[in-house]
Amino acid sequence: MRLVRNLLALIGLLALVALGAAILAFEPYVNKARGLHGSALGVYADVAKTVLRTGDAMEALVYQRQVVPGRDAGDVERSLEQAAGELGLESLGMLPVQQEIRSRSRDPFPLLQVYLFCDPHLAVDLMRHNPATAAYLPCRVTLYEDSGGGLWVMVPNLDLVLHGSRPLPLALQERAAGLQTLLREMVDRAAGTRGADARNEPMLGGSTS
Repeated sequence: MRLVRNLLALIGLLALVALGAAILAFEPYVNKARGLHGSALGVYADVAKTVLRTGDAMEALVYQRQVVPGRDAGDVERSLEQAAGELGLESLGMLPVQQEIRSRSRDPFPLLQVYLFCDPHLAVDLMRHNPATAAYLPCRVTLYEDSGGGLWVMVPNLDLVLHGSRPLPLALQERAAGLQTLLREMVDRAAGTRGADARNEPMLGGSTS
């Protein structure tokens, strides 16, 4: 019995030591977490759910729609340009990625085009607040063809930028959130699925369910 009591006491002591070590290790991060945006934990939880569901972290970083049957690449491009003009975004051109790949490899490659848009004043203010946001600029809308011939339109998911860290100044937060809304509306309109639920499916080479 004495041996059992000693073992239990030792286990209890080790548990207390482990708990104390965990508290010391994570306490600085707990304090920092209090300074994050109020939606940060929910955003990270959504990212984790997407990663666990798809097995691909990139799926959590995009917002995309499948183009409805009957619409082709030309329809999507015209819709993007029209929406950008109506919503006040400047068009900076298009990168025909598939042409470059085909010219280098001489192998068939599915459609992959990147359209560039910008709100110059917002871009400047975001970079003044945090230069790292330049990695997301200019705003990119990608049109690509999956392995089954289906077309998809996607933009980066800016939730982590907007809500994943310390809150932006209120006015800047509202403008940046408005930009994300505009970009998603452009995707919805271009895909012909305005008002439908967004779908995150595997990208090039993925399924088209």
